[in-house]
Amino acid sequence: MWQVLPLGPTGYGNSPYQSLSAFAGNTLLIDPRQFIGEGLLAIEDLAPPPFRAERVEFDDVRHFKDGLLEQAYENFKRDPASNLRAEFEEFCELSAWWLDDYALFCALKDANDGRAWSNWNRELAERQPAALENARSELHDQISAQKFFQFCLFRQWQALLAYCHARGVSIIGDLPIFVAHDSADVWAHREYFKLDDQGNPTEVAGVPPDYFSETGQLWGNPVYDWNRLRADGFKWWIDRVRFSISQFDLLRIDHFRGFAACWEIPAGEPTAQNGQWIPAPGRELFVALTEALGDLPIIAENLGVITPDVESLRSEFCFPGMRVLQFAFGSDAANVHLPHNHTRDVVVYTGTHDNDTTAGWFASLGETENNTEREFCLQYLQSNGRDILWDFIRAALASVAETAIVPLQDVLGLGNEARMNLPARLSGNWAWRYKAESLTDEIADRLKQLTELYGRS
Repeated sequence: MWQVLPLGPTGYGNSPYQSLSAFAGNTLLIDPRQFIGEGLLAIEDLAPPPFRAERVEFDDVRHFKDGLLEQAYENFKRDPASNLRAEFEEFCELSAWWLDDYALFCALKDANDGRAWSNWNRELAERQPAALENARSELHDQISAQKFFQFCLFRQWQALLAYCHARGVSIIGDLPIFVAHDSADVWAHREYFKLDDQGNPTEVAGVPPDYFSETGQLWGNPVYDWNRLRADGFKWWIDRVRFSISQFDLLRIDHFRGFAACWEIPAGEPTAQNGQWIPAPGRELFVALTEALGDLPIIAENLGVITPDVESLRSEFCFPGMRVLQFAFGSDAANVHLPHNHTRDVVVYTGTHDNDTTAGWFASLGETENNTEREFCLQYLQSNGRDILWDFIRAALASVAETAIVPLQDVLGLGNEARMNLPARLSGNWAWRYKAESLTDEIADRLKQLTELYGRS
């Protein structure tokens, strides 16, 4: 199994959890080399500037990739191959239910210098029919270009899925529970979110003070008006999950506890401390999803402040939960993250995208004699600490948990410099890149041996 972060187009802070759409894909993931064989680009078009190998330079990459995509679109308009034109038209027709709004949203956002939709003129922000019709006419080519970019991305993604499936690899997607305020979804479906008359959130999402932050995490996403969603039979959620399971083999649902109750914070608060738990109709939602879609291939991210109602909801629908080894050694032998307390219906991780790498985490514990967490970790794993990464990987694979997943940074033995995300940090996240030459035969063989040893092959 290969687990990925959310693949939607990123907005503020380049976070995949602040996406411009719950349905569209991130065009930065398009491989422009594939355009050469389709006559949309020439090989000399692809000479990139000298990007850094270790970190994504988002602004520079976006400028380079957008230029290539625009060039490919112009070539497509002038002389498209007949099969490509037919595929594009079919994609637009089948995807119109989300693509039309998203393409118009992107074109309008560009026309408004990137401003959030709630700062557009009132007629467009409120989606008045005459204003939308004028925009579709004036921005026809820009809208068509956005549709073409999404066509290219999903065409490549489906080819990648087929490539993986032919080799016995399943892909686990990641479904954020919330969407960004500045997104096509909130603009097109204001009624499903708690907004004021100007379209701004009245309450926003986050979590109270926790392991990661003393003041909690203020995510800022608008929260759902569950009464309105319920009144519409949860149609928007059904469409969203149906679409997601067509793109992935399994889905990790982020912040699953938000389906039992959501930490709602008044808009404008500087931190997440002054919020309150507001119940959510998770059971009704998952009943509706199951009736519409059948058995749901879902992993529930049940981390954080987990109460009995959250675990009851998870177990009722037989969704496996998560265990994280880095959380295992801060208390005692009853800690649910310790391997001897795992159950079959969980997925065990050495760490997640929100954690430090395991090497970084272990280094942060220091080597003082009175560090009980470090001492417990070494004693439990029967380790001297010199090969802590593989001690962690071994413990995860030896667990009774049905699935074990290891972040690539841990497989490669990388430290704090390779951390993907530090929750509550406003910038500098999501930029780590691996180098292809780092994936050595030695690492592959070691993983293979442990995988076979613990019956996971």
